Amino acid sequence: MNLLSFTVVLGLLVGTWAQPIVRRPLCDSPEAEEAALVAQDYLNGQHHHGYKYVLNQIDDIKVYTKPDGDEYDMEVDLLETDCHVLDPTPLANCTVRPKVQTAVEGDCDVVLKNVSGVLKVIAFKCKSEVSTEDLCLGCPTLLPLNHTDALDFVQASLTSFNNMTVDTTHVLLEVGRLSSQIVSGGPIFITEYVVVEGNCTEDPCVPLNDAMATRGICTAKGTIAQHSVDCKMFSTLIPIVDANSTAAADPLLPPAVHVHTHGLSHKHGHNHHKLTALHNPHQNVLLSAESAEVVPVVPAAAFPAADPALAADPALAADYDTAGESLVSKELPPFFRKRDVSAAIMVDAPAAQTGPVSLVPVCPGRVRFF
Repeated sequence: MNLLSFTVVLGLLVGTWAQPIVRRPLCDSPEAEEAALVAQDYLNGQHHHGYKYVLNQIDDIKVYTKPDGDEYDMEVDLLETDCHVLDPTPLANCTVRPKVQTAVEGDCDVVLKNVSGVLKVIAFKCKSEVSTEDLCLGCPTLLPLNHTDALDFVQASLTSFNNMTVDTTHVLLEVGRLSSQIVSGGPIFITEYVVVEGNCTEDPCVPLNDAMATRGICTAKGTIAQHSVDCKMFSTLIPIVDANSTAAADPLLPPAVHVHTHGLSHKHGHNHHKLTALHNPHQNVLLSAESAEVVPVVPAAAFPAADPALAADPALAADYDTAGESLVSKELPPFFRKRDVSAAIMVDAPAAQTGPVSLVPVCPGRVRFF
């Protein structure tokens, strides 16, 4: 081999070695689950209005091995719960909003960095939208958060609530959801909104500028003339309800939460509070490399190499056989992603091949709710 040929080959090898190596864990592996839950909690921490979101599915994950720590490139699906972001109820105890109430879905690309064994989110891009699947005739329909008639109803129901309380006047802090429904007697409103203890030294009352001020979330239903209203106060988590409602008390005490007094103004026509759209998307190649062109991804690892825990536990491995057939007889179906993988080497860990080798789809992962 002459000097020129040797130099070219050496240059190609050095260029290859310089490219990041990419692992493809199973979307339902403990490693992927841990990263997805870190992403879920971080995204909720950036979401200052509306409701908490919970992980529904891991769509994809790639792990880029780098000298300064692994980077996780993930796609996750989230679902809105019925717990407001000011509600101290643990996310695990929150209920996913069902489709009949018009569910809201979040779709996020997240990049995490493993720094000294601790996963930290360094960039994300999210979009959230109303689920239009399985909407039924006669079910409540979401209204824009600046719907005039619905906001009048909110004020009327809040007046009713204040008439039931003693020594404390609550003012509107944020509208969570506005809905209408057609019933036999005509249209009614179904609303959710956050209230906070008011400072009534002036007229009208204004939110008390105190992080420990009493606050809670109210649900009201009916018309301006006739309605019911139930309010659960966050300071004690003991619901304050009207005579026609019952609820159990929860002894947990909330942490101090910043009161968002700017949540009253809804100049837009959105019918739900959107997730924070992005953070640091242009400073990370894993997010900025997305394109509209669908490109094939290198096939996933063989089953024994994908996750050793699955190979050691036949019962766990059976979870990935959705058709009820032997995994040995299955082939990996092709799947595609909107990712540019030309700058990375996709590798599979070596596996002992003592017999027929089968491939299982590593992603997307299981659906937790719907």
